[in-house]
Amino acid sequence: MHIDYLPLILIVFLALAFDFINGFHDAANSIATVVSTRVLSPKFAVSWAAFFNFIAFLFFGLHVANTVGKGIVHSEVVDLTVIGSGLIAAIIWNLLTWWFGIPSSSSHTMVGGFVGAAMAKAGIGAIFLGSVIKIILFIFLAPLIGIVISYFFSIIVLYLSKDSAPFKVDKIFRKLQLLSSAAYSLGHGSNDAQKMMGIIFVALVSSGALKQSDEIPLWVVLSCHLAIALGTMSGGWRIVKTMGQKITKLRPFEGFSAETAGAITLFGTAILGIPVSTTHTITGSIIGTGIIKRLSAVRWKVTVDLVWAWVLTIPVTAAFAAFIYWFTVTFLQ
Repeated sequence: MHIDYLPLILIVFLALAFDFINGFHDAANSIATVVSTRVLSPKFAVSWAAFFNFIAFLFFGLHVANTVGKGIVHSEVVDLTVIGSGLIAAIIWNLLTWWFGIPSSSSHTMVGGFVGAAMAKAGIGAIFLGSVIKIILFIFLAPLIGIVISYFFSIIVLYLSKDSAPFKVDKIFRKLQLLSSAAYSLGHGSNDAQKMMGIIFVALVSSGALKQSDEIPLWVVLSCHLAIALGTMSGGWRIVKTMGQKITKLRPFEGFSAETAGAITLFGTAILGIPVSTTHTITGSIIGTGIIKRLSAVRWKVTVDLVWAWVLTIPVTAAFAAFIYWFTVTFLQ
């Protein structure tokens, strides 16, 4: 079988570009709490997060990558035009939301683009509807799980430190936040980097370079982790401000509780192979620590605006991708 390598190289480049953008778009997820509590400076925080994003592949399997590569769109529908249309739509939406400081989900951006382009080609039968519904359900379940874990974790932390002086508690949790932010970054890398591994794998299969039964090549794993790590190092300061300052005011013990709750959620979903949003997860975890103080400690208007962005991400990106696919097939091919 003859393989046309030029379109395939272009798709791999777009996928790694998306991972890079994902890194700086979602850098806030890994570092917002540790920066807003002033445990680490922004520059050191992104380097810390980038390192643990990169090494995440050493700790987790490729369950999420396999879900994306084999469990969202039927393989016979996928071609490079479908993949390219989805990636371009996802990149556009990620850049728009980054520009306006909206912490939308890069994961759902990618899923929406992939699904929208596939449906433009072959209708609703092109997708594994059950898998897509599960991903949509976790738009709401991931932050709720984060809220619950973070809330009860914060109660336990408060109880254990109730007899300690505030300055001592602050000092201890400033150190513990280094561990919790590292754990969260591991969860972030194990979830988000794997999604583009799945997309590149699908591109390699559809072009004939690999078979559906093959393993994901090591060069794909390493390049995706490197791209997201480099993107994280470039920072995403607009979204850091929203995540770390606008939802609720964080102290070190609250930052530790939010990051730990987020990490636990991401570890669980990575093992189960469920592509969830790291953005949604950490937002829920931050809210969980906020409501420990009182409900009014959370700026609910900001939260409602974020939820609207989450709900709109998949349909808007799917529509973008469907239009790009239609335009490409109609006018360029």
